[in-house]
Amino acid sequence: MGVASDDVVVIEVAKRAGEPSVVTVNCPDQTGLGCDICRVILEFGLCITRGDVSTDGRWCYVVFWVVKLSASMNIQWENLKNRLMSICPSCFIPFYFDLVNPPTSAQVYLLKLFSVDRKGLLHDVTQVLCELELLIHWVKVSTTPDGRVVDLFFITDGMELLHTKERQDETCERLIAVLGESVNRCEIQLAVDFQQGVSSLPPVAAEELFSLELCDGEFCSQALSPDMKKLKKANVNIDNSLSPSHTLLQIQCVDQKGLLYDIMRTLKDCDIQIAYGRFLSDMKGSREVDLFIQQTDGKKIVDPVKQDILSSRLRLEMLHPMRVMIANRGPDIELLVANPVEMSGKGRPRVFYHVTLALKLLGICIFSAEIGRHTTSERQWEVYRFLLDDGLELPLANSQSRSQIVDTVRRTLMGL
Repeated sequence: MGVASDDVVVIEVAKRAGEPSVVTVNCPDQTGLGCDICRVILEFGLCITRGDVSTDGRWCYVVFWVVKLSASMNIQWENLKNRLMSICPSCFIPFYFDLVNPPTSAQVYLLKLFSVDRKGLLHDVTQVLCELELLIHWVKVSTTPDGRVVDLFFITDGMELLHTKERQDETCERLIAVLGESVNRCEIQLAVDFQQGVSSLPPVAAEELFSLELCDGEFCSQALSPDMKKLKKANVNIDNSLSPSHTLLQIQCVDQKGLLYDIMRTLKDCDIQIAYGRFLSDMKGSREVDLFIQQTDGKKIVDPVKQDILSSRLRLEMLHPMRVMIANRGPDIELLVANPVEMSGKGRPRVFYHVTLALKLLGICIFSAEIGRHTTSERQWEVYRFLLDDGLELPLANSQSRSQIVDTVRRTLMGL
């Protein structure tokens, strides 16, 4: 396959603050491509406000209007274009070329950071890694009794350059520039025989974290605050009367961070193909999604059982794409955050970033943190575990403080 031409991915950057930029992808189609595009866009810290998707099963045309999740973010648009080109079926070759030291395959690296502890330290490190397009796959953070922190990040490089000394030096220099005198040492080395860690949860915590009850026609969780329960409503309608060859899927719900990714991820995992789609947001924070879909065999979804399964799965993934709770871990207090892993094995972007941001805003110090995988009877989950330091402003033994932490973390993750 040859390198794709420049018109495979076209990005029109907004000329004024507050206006959306337009991302256009025009390439051969494959099942799940929309999910992959949405994941990359979310990974770069962008939110899709509007979209149009069309395909004839062989070629697709996708247009997304995107805005920054934070006005202060510096988006590397050329890097975004290259990343999107790399996931198009006709562009499965590396897009960053280093002819002197080419990487033999995608590699996992271990970043070791030794520093003095302070509030917000972990989030500041995570923010630098996100800006450098370094993806966190596993992390182990621990604090010694004398207030020193050892951060171990297992990362991959979206630019595929971390095997070079220049890229490693750039990473350490950026971290030292942001963290200042609190950094004692920064090291990067190849992680040999890396395997994703397994998170062993107590049965009681796992049961509460992964099980949901259906009440009043909606999936409910006791951890939701009353106003969140009002927001978390979703209508899913399936109609086979408007097209002879496609099923119309209509969704109405509250707009939230990563919503289109959650919808596309669910359809990809269910082997559902999109022929045409339109996504709109109104000024009141609501989202309307219309999708003409087919099964992979080219047939409509007419089986009532399959319709109910798809509808329930979509509502569950939109209402609770991530689970958040606080549990006791011996004498300590632990914050647990979990999100489903795609069938392809990929996790959700920027979860660690947004959780550490929420805890920083609350003024809560993180004593230790780790990421692992947990498997239930139905799927695999990515689990983030944070041991929290008790504080005077939000005493962790207080149930009201715990509810505030869970609510703040969930709102930050969902952008509500």
